[in-house]
Amino acid sequence: MSKICTRCLLKDLSKEKYEAIIVNGLSSLPKEDLTSDSESAGRLSICKDCEKLNQGTCLACGCFVELRAALKAGRCPYNKWQISDC
Repeated sequence: MSKICTRCLLKDLSKEKYEAIIVNGLSSLPKEDLTSDSESAGRLSICKDCEKLNQGTCLACGCFVELRAALKAGRCPYNKWQISDC
């Protein structure tokens, strides 16, 4: 099994692995709890530049950043994300 790049998001994995972790997780959440695609993408661009990103998880809190970024209630442990009026 190949190692996941420590500076990558999970969406950079194979489609099968990504779907098993993220897509299935997101699809189980109520739509009203999710941010817009653009909000999530903006948050993830910040995560990709963060030194705490490691194999799709945040070393500060242990979350899958793609799940946390998609949640309206999701917050960056370092307050790097702008709080929107979601």
